[in-house]
Amino acid sequence: MTDQPPPSGYFPPPPGGYPPPPSLGGYPAPPPGPPALPSEAYTPWLSRVFAWLIDYVPFYLIVGIGLAVLWATRETACVTDISEYDLGEFCATGSSTIGQVSALFIFPVLALVYLVWNLGYRQGVTGCSVGKSIMKFRLISEKTGKPIGFGMSLVRELIYLVFNGACGLPWLIAVLFPLWDAKRQTLVDKILSTVCVPL
Repeated sequence: MTDQPPPSGYFPPPPGGYPPPPSLGGYPAPPPGPPALPSEAYTPWLSRVFAWLIDYVPFYLIVGIGLAVLWATRETACVTDISEYDLGEFCATGSSTIGQVSALFIFPVLALVYLVWNLGYRQGVTGCSVGKSIMKFRLISEKTGKPIGFGMSLVRELIYLVFNGACGLPWLIAVLFPLWDAKRQTLVDKILSTVCVPL
């Protein structure tokens, strides 16, 4: 009897009596990936809504203070008509310079600085904005399991603004997406591969 070569795709069994690994076209099968987590492992939609509200309360308070200063510093100017028509005194109320600067510049800039710090720096570095800390969850990268960093956190918020600016409907769909998504991700989370997980 002559020695014949083994058929193609055949691997001799390894020493020790173990069965050979399964093969796909002559290559060993890839190791299985990590098991998918259940939806309960991710932050519920309502917790995310409350966190968003908490995050934006200081923003609107700061803007509101600017408007209050504008209203409180109104000035009234009166002019007496000395023309031939003798129409008497005319009075008009208008915004003061301090009120206009406060409402249109100082307080809006302070509100913007707060948002950049809270939703950019704080959320990007720690994974938790003020609202997320209070609601006990954090935002992390799906790939690394770590916070996404200052730059990506700002990009994330800018994408939400773009969605919101497009007639509101894309933003509404984006933020309601966790109600039926297995990982409870918004559309922006899907785009950036981020997830919200309990602390």
